[in-house]
Amino acid sequence: MSERPIPYGHQWVDDEDIAAVVDVLRSDFLTTGPAVDAFERGLEAATGARRAVVVNSGTSALHAMYFAAGLGPEDEIITTPLTFAATANAALYLGASVRFVDVLPDTGNMDPAAAEAAISDRTRLIVAIDYTGHPADYDELNAAAGERSVTVLADAAHSLGATYRGRRVGTLAHATELSFHPVKLITTAEGGAIVTDDEALADRAARFRTHGITRDPALMERNDGPWHYEQHDLGFNYRLTDVQAALGSSQLRRLDAFVARRRAIAARYLEAWADLHALTLPVVREGVEPAWHLFVVRVSDAALRGAFFDRLRALGLGVQVHYIPVHHHPYYRDLGFRPGSCPVAEDFSARAVSLPIFPLMTDSEVERVIDAVRRAVFELW
Repeated sequence: MSERPIPYGHQWVDDEDIAAVVDVLRSDFLTTGPAVDAFERGLEAATGARRAVVVNSGTSALHAMYFAAGLGPEDEIITTPLTFAATANAALYLGASVRFVDVLPDTGNMDPAAAEAAISDRTRLIVAIDYTGHPADYDELNAAAGERSVTVLADAAHSLGATYRGRRVGTLAHATELSFHPVKLITTAEGGAIVTDDEALADRAARFRTHGITRDPALMERNDGPWHYEQHDLGFNYRLTDVQAALGSSQLRRLDAFVARRRAIAARYLEAWADLHALTLPVVREGVEPAWHLFVVRVSDAALRGAFFDRLRALGLGVQVHYIPVHHHPYYRDLGFRPGSCPVAEDFSARAVSLPIFPLMTDSEVERVIDAVRRAVFELW
């Protein structure tokens, strides 16, 4: 009997997680109840941010964060194409435009010099992506943005639990988006959050997730009684349920252990493949402790990436590519974007293969991955 395939990522849901969900199912509140509040307080403690606002997906978190930061039809964001399409799409939802800039060749994160050079009179937001869980160069980005009255936001879907120069993700940008998809650092099945020290931004994001409606008497134009509410913005139904929040709170208690296991697996990979000249291994910048959501290697010969990918799949590894550059998608080409505008990101993508890394992996599975990668390299190079 063949061994089961090893996916590139997988959730770890244990009996305590299941019990937390069951407790909510037996309670009076399935949504907009105390479990949501508890999860938000837990995220504030875990990130060091003053406020957390949870929503039903990472994409919703991006949309709400951009809205709360004031993005509108006359504005643009600067981001990179080496990300999932949602980072850019959420700006288009608000009628804004997107300007893609290139990445650094070692981390795949935004090149601060390229971002600074791209700032225009229309630029409202710089949205950095913490690619694979390695925080971007926030000190440089904040310095560049501050001189031009531009706000830096973080797409930290990959990096909950990471640190940058001794500071936690969630405190590095003006506001930070998190994702709780099953392959992320913790999961709520689907879900996301905005964390920030900006109380006004958090309040605006919280209204946005509930149709733009407020019940706060201090904000309402009139108050006809305890039943009264007012819609002040065109918001959406982006609420996270108490069922999901209970799972998130339970998972959050194991965040440090999850990240520690990811770091241990990454360290083993880096040691085991140090002699494989056919692969460029990920780097860790000085002063950074990554979360290792992904472990991405790059092949020396882009023409062999497909064969390498297929051979690893045949050997039982559920490898993936992160990401197809956003401006290569047909939708973005129809908007006028063209390949060749971000050559470093495009080359990075053309050589990239994401290998299995998740806390539930056993030591024997880690060794299976190591052996399969070495075998595929020796067969192809």
